[in-house]
Amino acid sequence: MRVPLSWLREYVEIDVPTPELADRLSVASAEVKAIERRGVPDLDGNLTLYRVGRVLEAGKHPNADRLQLCSVDVGEGEPRQIVCGAWNFGAGDTVAVALPGAVLPGGGRLERAKLRGAVSDGMILSERELELGPDHTGIMVLGDGEPGTLLVDVLPLAEEILEVEPTGNRPDLLAVYGIAREVAAIYGSGLAPPPGTDPSATGNEPVDVTIEDYEGCPRYIGRLFRNVSVKDSPVWLRARLNAAGMRPISNVVDVTNYVMHALGNPLHAFDQATLAEGRIVVRRARPGEKLRTLDGVDRELDAADLVIADAERAVALAGIMGGEETEVTEQTTTVLLEAANFEPYGLLRSSERLKLRTEGSNRWEKGVDPHLAPQAAALATELILELADAEWVGHTDVYEDLPERPRVEVRPNRASEVVGLEIPPDEQSEILRRIGFDVDGAVTVPTWRARDVTREIDVVEEVARFRLDDVPFTLPLRRHMTGRLTPAQRIRRLLEDALVGAGFSEAYTPSLVPAGSDREALALPEPMTEEQALLRRALTPSLLEAAERNVAAGNSDIALFELARVYFTFDDERERLAGIVQGGVARAKGAVETIYEAIRAEPRFERTSEPFLHPGKAAKTDEGWLGELHPSVLEGVWGAFELDFGALVDAAAPASQYEDVISFPPVKQDLAFAVPEDVLAGDLIAAAREAVPDLVDMTPFDVYRGEQVGNGRKSIAFSVEFRSAERTLTDEDAARLRERIVETLKERFGAELRA
Repeated sequence: MRVPLSWLREYVEIDVPTPELADRLSVASAEVKAIERRGVPDLDGNLTLYRVGRVLEAGKHPNADRLQLCSVDVGEGEPRQIVCGAWNFGAGDTVAVALPGAVLPGGGRLERAKLRGAVSDGMILSERELELGPDHTGIMVLGDGEPGTLLVDVLPLAEEILEVEPTGNRPDLLAVYGIAREVAAIYGSGLAPPPGTDPSATGNEPVDVTIEDYEGCPRYIGRLFRNVSVKDSPVWLRARLNAAGMRPISNVVDVTNYVMHALGNPLHAFDQATLAEGRIVVRRARPGEKLRTLDGVDRELDAADLVIADAERAVALAGIMGGEETEVTEQTTTVLLEAANFEPYGLLRSSERLKLRTEGSNRWEKGVDPHLAPQAAALATELILELADAEWVGHTDVYEDLPERPRVEVRPNRASEVVGLEIPPDEQSEILRRIGFDVDGAVTVPTWRARDVTREIDVVEEVARFRLDDVPFTLPLRRHMTGRLTPAQRIRRLLEDALVGAGFSEAYTPSLVPAGSDREALALPEPMTEEQALLRRALTPSLLEAAERNVAAGNSDIALFELARVYFTFDDERERLAGIVQGGVARAKGAVETIYEAIRAEPRFERTSEPFLHPGKAAKTDEGWLGELHPSVLEGVWGAFELDFGALVDAAAPASQYEDVISFPPVKQDLAFAVPEDVLAGDLIAAAREAVPDLVDMTPFDVYRGEQVGNGRKSIAFSVEFRSAERTLTDEDAARLRERIVETLKERFGAELRA
């Protein structure tokens, strides 16, 4: 949203530096992404060198066929002679003039010069030379104006523009007046009434409007204008639209865009003579119906698309774009103005399906206040009568039940407690009144905020955002503050800290995944895009994409984890802990062991197979799986794991459980066992622990296959540690414990101790 400050100042008193205004708006209302400065440099005295001039004489240059030699009155008594290369003006026209010494928008200084033998004592200006618009084909003709008047009093020569980015819940800030309301509240300055007052109509002709779908269109105001003169807009309107980022087209179309930018309610104008029977019907598209939109594209409509139709066919995509057959042109003399309100979600679906987004659809999809349409119609009517010499001859306002203003019970002390700052009730009421809320015990929300302010905490936020600069950098003092982490919250933090300590970085990936990526996944009934159509059933695919992006960016030693929800039915949501790491199965297994160690649980690994894991390098536990990703899934050597967080919580040791500190030294040995190929190291460890309680650690560190152990067998080497809680173990004790392990593993697995 581009907000020219000259426009903003028409609605609110501003007397602060622009960077300060941007900072205050960013904190309280909406982020200001940038400040753009354009036009004539605002140097000392520079703007006084730009004047309104009246052309007294204009004729061919004696020495150049393509130049005019002009005599221009700039209010100095004696006219100035100026040479000009444009021919779209003549004697009697009022033009914009820069005098010698003026610094132009590009930074160059204008000097008195001779052109083909004739003195040029100034410059007659085009729109582009003043950065008021792109037109450089001719001189800017101003219309009425007194020679010598400072041009800055007529046009926004030196303009500052705020690039404001409101959040999705604040469509009221997609309007200059909406921003003005926030500025007035921030500074306590005067706010002008909303622009637009209905003039007197000169007729009472019927306007035939029928709404067949009130859910899609709660309100439709239609206004009829006759004897309309469609032509270029005046310079001030073209300049204002250009600064706001919109292309001027004609006076009638420009009025609709101007009103949309001023108030936030998009409008549309039809050539009423092209409407069959002069009718407007708001309905859903019919099977097989097509529409050529203003961009010249023939579009296949869907039965879910809301359209504006006449008595025979669709003539516009409601709230998105008008149709080519009914657009306003220079031949138009009768205009039907639409000031309506459209439901956001269906319009958004149509916009996404057709891949067609406009300034209007951007506002509708966020939810425009249905009570705003009459104000928008009034402002547009004023301007059409003024700029197009039209007559307003007909009006209708069709609607059903419009939403009432929400009423919210609020406790004044609640805001002080939440914000951590004592805000007197009178001050709270004053803040709320400045942004359009009514306070009389309860709080009545204005219609333009009815969608997002419905609860007490929403009202508290409205108060808080205007006092954020005063909030102390300390925790708020809350009476009766109690509470502690739940077991699941404690374990979540424990696991996050453990994985970060193991070299992993936490990732946040979208819960919505592309259509077609998982046939069994839940599909959203109304997805916003095809890329966000399904609810994911696993975290690993999302982490795969994150890993690929990191590789493409040139990162190395990538290790990512995520703890988030997956979805199996609309009533079955579960949390998973997943990770992906460069380096293969060993690093994935190390991460999983770190997880189990953090919750003081003992994992039991079993061989498994998954299509996306490397054969022979995959294992499962009671809580999930781990392994090495198959190279076809992701190029390189990658390990991955995915565990059920709820199962980990159930497996975790109680928080109050402690182990005695054993001060007796351990006895460490290395043992190697030859076993059949299908015997897992984890099974050997479990059997050894069961046979020898004093075995405190048994970690595999090497696997060997070869002639020395025989075909179909392998040798696994373990680092073994014995320790007693009662005494120091002797070498004889260690030998006895070792023999017990050897006998147990030989009996259960056919293991042979290697020398």
